[in-house]
Amino acid sequence: MSSLVRAAANTRAQEFETIRVAVAGSVNMDLVAQCDRLPRPGQTVHAVAYSQLPGGKGANQAVAAARLGAECAIIGRIGDDAFGERLAATLAQYGVATDGLLSTPNTSSGLAWINVDQTGENSITMVPGANSQVSPEDVRNNATLIESANVLVVQLEIPLDTVLAAIKIASAAGVMTILDPAPALTGQMPDELFRVDVMTPNQTEAEALTGVSVTDVQSAVRACKRLRDRGVPRPVITLGADGAVFLDECTEVPRHALPPRVEVVDTTAAGDAFTAALACRLAAGRTLAAAVSFGCAAGALAATALGAQNVMPEWNDVMEVEKRV
Repeated sequence: MSSLVRAAANTRAQEFETIRVAVAGSVNMDLVAQCDRLPRPGQTVHAVAYSQLPGGKGANQAVAAARLGAECAIIGRIGDDAFGERLAATLAQYGVATDGLLSTPNTSSGLAWINVDQTGENSITMVPGANSQVSPEDVRNNATLIESANVLVVQLEIPLDTVLAAIKIASAAGVMTILDPAPALTGQMPDELFRVDVMTPNQTEAEALTGVSVTDVQSAVRACKRLRDRGVPRPVITLGADGAVFLDECTEVPRHALPPRVEVVDTTAAGDAFTAALACRLAAGRTLAAAVSFGCAAGALAATALGAQNVMPEWNDVMEVEKRV
């Protein structure tokens, strides 16, 4: 464990006991081009800079949880290429347990081509690579990582049947389940996905799930209620710079949490930081309101620099910036 991870864990321990987070999800290498503006269809734009940065929603959320002081394990796959070696090494460097990270022969690691404009907005093209081969058997073979956790976090960048298998194991063991439904599915989501404890769609994903065009707080409230009607006890819809709207299982009154104001550089990993921070707070027994507030602060901090795993904030930094709201 690095000194940075150890310091974050020690600081967290002053507030509550160590928590355990399991993540079943994607591991990618992000190929990031910084552009003055995002290209329109048929248009070529020149990049002003280029970077290779470890990413993938699963890996990002695992690193974010570890940076916040959680004991975190990931279940996923990398390719047997140079990217795979670097991705595994980076996760271990950040303190993520990689016993459940499998190398896949004759397969490339997952890749993401990311364009980021000068306002911090991005467009992303995914190549699943080894992520497409994460199987239900992989999850079942690593069931103890899920069963020993306080929270399981899943996304939709690995096969759907694998996500469902992970949720089933967690639910049977009484482990809290959090679904970040990204990327949005083009078809109808199985009912089982609406039975997770917490769901954290962004505006686009919320519209795909509910049919409500989420453009402001009021429409987010309507979408939250539809997710509740579908069976999600605690829906949380993220609104970027406008924070998040959420419902918990104890009230029918939606609530709105605002993030601290920051200078946005790159929003690529803000949602992953939000979900991981939310998971850590809920795993520690905090209320949904406290968890959403903490998640908003973590997401805002992650947007202040270029990258993904390398910009995930530490516990003290999130606590400090949360005070600004």
